[in-house]
This record gives sequence, structure tokens and C-alpha cells, in this order.
Amino acid sequence: MLKMVRRLGRSLTRIFGLLFCVCSLTFFFVPENQVPIIHATEVDEIGGSGKITTGNGDDFNLSISTNDGSTSLSSTLKILIVLTVISLAPSILILMTSFTRILVVLHFTRSALGTQTTPPNQILIGLSLFLTLFIMAPVFSQVNKDAVQPLSKGTITQEEAFEKGMAPMREFMLKQTDRKDLKMFLEIGKVSKDKLDNSVDNIPTTVIIPAFIVSELRKAFIIGFLIYLPFIIIDMVVASTLMSMGMMMLPPTTISMPFKILLFIMADGWGLIIGELVKSFY
Repeated sequence: MLKMVRRLGRSLTRIFGLLFCVCSLTFFFVPENQVPIIHATEVDEIGGSGKITTGNGDDFNLSISTNDGSTSLSSTLKILIVLTVISLAPSILILMTSFTRILVVLHFTRSALGTQTTPPNQILIGLSLFLTLFIMAPVFSQVNKDAVQPLSKGTITQEEAFEKGMAPMREFMLKQTDRKDLKMFLEIGKVSKDKLDNSVDNIPTTVIIPAFIVSELRKAFIIGFLIYLPFIIIDMVVASTLMSMGMMMLPPTTISMPFKILLFIMADGWGLIIGELVKSFY
């Protein structure tokens, strides 16, 4: 550990030394006539203009404008909103699509097999991502057709694009959400239950999303429990056999793992689990 710290310190020292040399060379080799020297400055109040005189005697005007009196969002605020949406994109992909159920079921499958980190997390996440794209392809196509393309052509506003883009996502989430979860969050949010009975279009999106997440977790745990059952039986048989033979010091998982993998291969486990998992969304 001490050697690693020393190596890291030497590397940082070299990097900072190289940056210092580059900055020094840049400063010394810049032509003198390209460096503006400010002799006097006359600047009005904020929102006005001023005049700056350089060393060569050239004048140029400086103006500062604000967004006062404008009813539209400033460009800075728009950029902030876009960056916020981009930063939340992974959460949106995970929580508002089929990604949650798929990933949880695949983790249950790996735990039931007892293979520790095989398949690794990168493979499970990648497989879940591509299965999510396969399942959500019709929804994404509808969003692109109704919202993204008209917005890029300028035929609809951003607010209309958001509403039309959320409509297919809301329909998908409502189809996969249990009514008891919707009622629970309607009660917590103190929203009238008449909205649930009359029309699903009146249900707020802030109610649909958490209800959908809870429903997905419940279904994923149910599927994971069913996957665990045959492997638990194998563990019990192996453990009782070792106990009857007096081999108490031998871990049962060491013997049962090859049998579980063999059973999983013979039953075409990946094909069955992934196939039934994808069909559960249709």
C-alpha cells in the first residue's frame, strides 16, 4: 500500500510539473502585440455598455444585457434543464422501463445457482439493457413518432412534446401496475379515487411511477422465489446425503453446485427464464 501511495505521489508530481512547464512556455512565447493591456475602463451600470482602451489605442465597446422583461426561459436555464434531464436519464431508464424486473430476476438466478460472480455484473446489466430495448422498442418508436420528430420539425412546442411523449410511457406502466399499488399511492398522495375509476388519463404521473416500481419489485421477487425452489431441493438432498455419510466437514454447496449447474443446462435454464420473463410483459 505504501509503495502504491508513493507511486501515485510521483505520478501526480510529474503531471503537475508538466502542466506548469506548458503554462510557462505558453506565457513566455505569446507575442507581445497579442496581449491586450487595459489602461482605462468606463463601464456603466449593469445592463448598460462601456468602452475599453487597449495598449494599441484601439477602442472596443463592451455591452452586458439581461433577460429582464422576457417571458421565455433564458438560455442558461434551458441548458441547466437539459443537463438535469441527461443526468437523470439512467434513473429514468431503470425505473420507468422493464429494466428493474429483468435485472432483479437475473440476480436471483445467479444467487440460486450459487456461482458467486458468474456471470459478472457487467454481463447481467448488458443483457438486461438489451432485453429492455427489445421490450420497449414499440413504446420508444411511438414516442419518437409522436413527440421527438414533430418537435425537431418545429410543429409542436416542448410542452406538447412532453405530454405526447409521456402518453406511451404512461400506458406501458399502467398496463404493468397492480391496482392496489395505484390505490395505495393515491391514498398517500391524498388524490381522489374517482380519478382511478373514471379515467386513467386523470391519474398523475407522480403516482404512476412509484406504483409501477413497487409492482415491478413484487413481480421480480415472486419470479425469483419460483426460481429458487428447485435449487433449494438439490441443496437439501446433498446436505442430507453428506450428513448420513458422516461428512460433516465438507460444505454442501461445494458438492451441490455442479449438480445445480448440470440441471440448469439440461433444462435450458437461460432460455426458459429469459423467454418467460420477456413474455410476462405482453
